[in-house]
Amino acid sequence: MNQQLATISLHHLLIGLLPTVIVIVILFRWTKTARTAIYANARMLVQLLAVGYVLTYIFETNNPWLIVALVALMVLISAWISITAFKACGPRDFLYALLAVALPGLLILGMVTQIILDMTRWFEPRYMVPLAGMILANAMNTVSLSGERFMAESQRGVGYPDARRVALEAAMIPQFNALFAVGLVALPGMMTGQILSGVDPLIAVRYQIMVMSMIFGSAGLAAALYLWLLRGDHTEH
Repeated sequence: MNQQLATISLHHLLIGLLPTVIVIVILFRWTKTARTAIYANARMLVQLLAVGYVLTYIFETNNPWLIVALVALMVLISAWISITAFKACGPRDFLYALLAVALPGLLILGMVTQIILDMTRWFEPRYMVPLAGMILANAMNTVSLSGERFMAESQRGVGYPDARRVALEAAMIPQFNALFAVGLVALPGMMTGQILSGVDPLIAVRYQIMVMSMIFGSAGLAAALYLWLLRGDHTEH
C-alpha cells in the first residue's frame, strides 16, 4: 500500500464547493445568516491558503527556535481565545487560562514527540506543529467550556465543589462523544488522511489511538487545572 494521495485539481476543488453554495442559498432564503456563512467560508479559504504557504516554509526549516517560537505563539493565542467568551475577563483570567493550556499541553506534546514517536530531530516540524495544534485546540475548548459553566453555576450560588463538578462534566461532553463515535460513526482526520495516503489501516489505528489519548488527556487536565486555579476566586455559598 504505497499509493500516493491524489492531487485535487482546481476545477475538481470547485466542484467540491457546490454543497457549500447550496447551503448558502438556503440560508439566504430561510434565515438571516447567509452573510455570516459567506464570511466564514471566505475566511476559511484565506486562512487555509495562507497556512499552506506558511507550513511549506516551516516544514523545511532547520531552525529549532522557529518551531519553539511558533508553539509558544500557539499557546498564547489558545489561552486568549479560551477566555474571549467570558463576559468579563482580566489579566488573572488570562494567566489562569495560560497555565491551564500550557502546562498539560506542553508536557503531553513533549511525551508524544520525544518518547512515543522517537523523532530524528527533536523539533521535527511535520510532527511538532500539527500535534501541538491538536493538543492546544482541545485544551482551549475545554478551558473555555469549563470556565463559562463554572461562572454560570457560581452566579446561581452553587458552592465550589458542585460548580467544579458540573463545569468539568459539561466541558468533557465533546471528548466523551468523540471517544464513543470513533470507528463507529466517524474515522478521525488523522487516520483518514493516513489511510488515503496508503498507510496500513492497522498502523493508522495506532496513530489514532495515540492522538485520541493525547487529546483526551490534555483537554481533561487543562479543564481540571483551570478549575483548580479558580478555587481561590470562588466564594462559598
